[in-house]
Amino acid sequence: MPALLEVKDLKKYFKTSNGFLHAVDGVNFTLDEGKTLGVVGESGCGKSTLGRTILHLIDSTGGKIYFEGKDVTDPSRRQLSELRRKMQIIFQDPFSSINPRMSVSETIMEPLQLRGGLRKQEIVERTKELMATVGLAERFWRTYPHELDGGRRQRIGIARALALNPKFIVCDEPVSALDVSIQAQILNLMLDLQEQRGLTYMFVTHDLSVVKYISDDILVMYLGQVVEKAESDELFRMTLHPYSKALLSAIPEPNPHSQRKLISIKGEITSPINPKPGCRFMARCPYVADRCKEPQILEEVMPNHFVACCRCREINDI
Repeated sequence: MPALLEVKDLKKYFKTSNGFLHAVDGVNFTLDEGKTLGVVGESGCGKSTLGRTILHLIDSTGGKIYFEGKDVTDPSRRQLSELRRKMQIIFQDPFSSINPRMSVSETIMEPLQLRGGLRKQEIVERTKELMATVGLAERFWRTYPHELDGGRRQRIGIARALALNPKFIVCDEPVSALDVSIQAQILNLMLDLQEQRGLTYMFVTHDLSVVKYISDDILVMYLGQVVEKAESDELFRMTLHPYSKALLSAIPEPNPHSQRKLISIKGEITSPINPKPGCRFMARCPYVADRCKEPQILEEVMPNHFVACCRCREINDI
């Protein structure tokens, strides 16, 4: 059975006055139906751009996107309309992504009205059902976004994303703007919805404790490229890339007696504008060698564990 989503050598470059900014540069992965792929990395590494390129919110520069076994890299207008029903997004900021002039019910109704084919009463019933599904009481029917807290506003965004019964949802840091207690509620809601509806998620975040909780596989990005990819438990058990090691060392440790040492990343960040072909982490890596100047290939160094580092085996003694 083919993967629900397959991305091959996907690229997205933005033209600047100094050249092309390589926001996404040669990303490859597959995502099976009903699974969650976590995408992590520092701000500016290209993870949100990757999600929006897959959804065709922005056009790709190169590469291929396959959805349900079909090439959807350059869809026709009709194909794109169909994809809009099957692929949705939950945005990071639950306030700015919602029209402040529309009530809760109007916001959730909008995709149903735009799709067409439903009578007014059917739309109303479907909206009530969606509100109940995401935990929004019916008393909020005529409430406006500014009258709600961040958690309830994000529930509106989730309900809107679910309106057309999609198969695949890009979750673009959906809990980063919420406090910790609300984060847990939203994450548990998303896991329940995934189990009930068989949803497939691409979960974009910079919070590694969150991505460990919700993801089946994790993809680590650095300056537009994938540097490590593995199953969630495997990545936390055996972290192989120097950048991934530094990221994981920064996770807050609840045990005050823990001996875990924070790995400090020093040096200047390589410019993403017309970057040289070598390792983009080279200027900040403590294990740098001459061969790091050559292009790094994402290769399988352990079963289902892929790393883009020519010194990976030496560093980790594998």
